[in-house]
Amino acid sequence: MTIAAMIATDDPSITDELLRLAAAADVEIELVHEAEHARRNWHWPSLILVGGDLAEAIASDTPDRRPGVAVVAAPGDTTDHYRRAVEIGAQDVVRLPDDETWLIDALAAAAEPAEGWGTTVCVLGATGGAGASVLSAALGLTAAGGGLRTLLVDGDPIGGGLDLVLGLEEQQGARWPHFAERHGRLSAANLYEALPRLGDLSVLSWHRGAPTTVVREATASLLDAAVRAFDLVIADVPRYQGEIGRSVLHLAETTLVLVPAEVRATMAADGLVSALRDDARDMRLVVRGPTTGGVTPELMAEALDLPLAGVLDRERKLPGALETGELVRSLRRGSLADFCARLLASLNVQPYEQAAA
Repeated sequence: MTIAAMIATDDPSITDELLRLAAAADVEIELVHEAEHARRNWHWPSLILVGGDLAEAIASDTPDRRPGVAVVAAPGDTTDHYRRAVEIGAQDVVRLPDDETWLIDALAAAAEPAEGWGTTVCVLGATGGAGASVLSAALGLTAAGGGLRTLLVDGDPIGGGLDLVLGLEEQQGARWPHFAERHGRLSAANLYEALPRLGDLSVLSWHRGAPTTVVREATASLLDAAVRAFDLVIADVPRYQGEIGRSVLHLAETTLVLVPAEVRATMAADGLVSALRDDARDMRLVVRGPTTGGVTPELMAEALDLPLAGVLDRERKLPGALETGELVRSLRRGSLADFCARLLASLNVQPYEQAAA
């Protein structure tokens, strides 16, 4: 295990508490009791926790500014440590025992590799029933089958559940409500272990019943962990985005807009695309067939001013496969599987050494 954090304190109460929290986070730390020792090792750890008892001594030498520094106040300590935090360049002042959750998250995150950042793709349907959820699931299955650690995110709390599309509705694991009120950084490894999955495909979906409100901080924390834990994050986003949908759109490198090859659907897509231009980068058009002579994919791409990512032909057996939970088997061959493979190749997603490994 690599040492990822340094604890600088000579206060026994702070020492005991932080060692306990480091054990809970399964992180190896270096403990120093003198300001001089802390200053000598100031640059290498991912995280430095400075006890309030040593903050003034460390600040007297004006250490270099760096990320990942916090001042820790002992239980019952009412001292205003914010001035010392500014002097040593700390980003946070945390108090024991109130901020234990924050500290465990920070310690766990410090042990994760700094390199590696997964690709995020959004999928939206221009009309109801366009097939965005099926395309999202098919892309996820294809990516996972190709060796990419993939997360499928259900961005629609009233959409019926992507776990149902994949036949995972009975599998144990965390859903959106488990993270609804979370604050603080979430460990990538903990997220990966918590979610239901099918091979290399993990799914973040919803419970049945009334939707749960997910606070903004929880959404940001979860998406941050997701891109650290997975090679590819695919989000099924509804046309009318809530907080989750907007957050994913801002994060995504590519947004796929799925439009049936119809005049009316193209007109509806024009309004959607215009509304998304401020939030989404690299929007691409996916046309859902069958196409007609009057409405061609090329004309649709020109009308919407979007690059054409491809044409997805309708498969006659797909509705039955969805009803019987046979989507995985149906993707072993056919036009949908071929389309997903070509689309993923165009995105050039590369695996990296996972933080959750």
